[in-house]
Amino acid sequence: MTVDLSPEYAAKWSRRAGLPLADDRLEAVSATANHVQKVLSVLRPLHLGETPSAPAYAAAEV
Repeated sequence: MTVDLSPEYAAKWSRRAGLPLADDRLEAVSATANHVQKVLSVLRPLHLGETPSAPAYAAAEV
């Protein structure tokens, strides 16, 4: 379960990272971060432990 990032937290974490944001950017940044979290949450339950890495795939052999 993830919790949405509020504009206030976006401001806090951007300052901690040394990348302070203008107040008019906070809403867009938090909305984008929340969208990325939702997209990635679909991938979290996938079991990829036995999936070979990309260099193991040889297209010519298919």
